[in-house]
Amino acid sequence: MSREKGDFAEKRAISFLQDLNFQIIEQNFYAKKLGEIDIIATKNSTYHFCEVKSAPDYETAINNLTKSKLSKIKRSVNYYLQTKKLDVAFCIDAIIVTDNEINFLENITL
Repeated sequence: MSREKGDFAEKRAISFLQDLNFQIIEQNFYAKKLGEIDIIATKNSTYHFCEVKSAPDYETAINNLTKSKLSKIKRSVNYYLQTKKLDVAFCIDAIIVTDNEINFLENITL
């Protein structure tokens, strides 16, 4: 997917989260060689580390969320928490953006 399409999907995801009263803390946090966190948001004192996946359909998008990708996200989250010296409740979420809808999957694990 092109960076332009990815940016558009992330903007849609941010708008979606804001409509649900999430506060956006950071976007595209790079954890050195560990990876990137697409969106960091908070709601009800919980940090949400969100991975945005987009494709023309849900199945294609969700299949791009691999065990390897989730492992990188977990390492990036730990790096973020250490760097910011945070001891907070958190979860890892996925936001699936398709041509027709947005699906929010909270607290994902593989």
